[in-house]
Amino acid sequence: MIRFLFRFLGLLCLAAAFVLVVYDGTKSIAGNQLYFTSVRTLWELINAGSLQSFTQWFRPLVAPYGAGVAWDPVMLGLLAAPSWSLLGAFGILLILLGRKKKPLIGYARP
Repeated sequence: MIRFLFRFLGLLCLAAAFVLVVYDGTKSIAGNQLYFTSVRTLWELINAGSLQSFTQWFRPLVAPYGAGVAWDPVMLGLLAAPSWSLLGAFGILLILLGRKKKPLIGYARP
């Protein structure tokens, strides 16, 4: 049951990533320049209040570690990444977690 849920959520993430690739591609063609929708921009479009509350809640937890390296380059880099790449990577990870195990050849199953 949990494998099915992982695969289903992975396929939904991959479908959303494909929609965002098409959206960015059409916007790039129409604007005659390369355009990427960042994770921050997408999150602000969906729910801006939750992004602000997330940063206010999560920054004090992460910032002290590694002399601020965990927040500034890592988290801000993830928020500035193209949204389709993050959704695609998350979808691939969920699909890999939900795949069936390969049967052992030559060994008896308990």
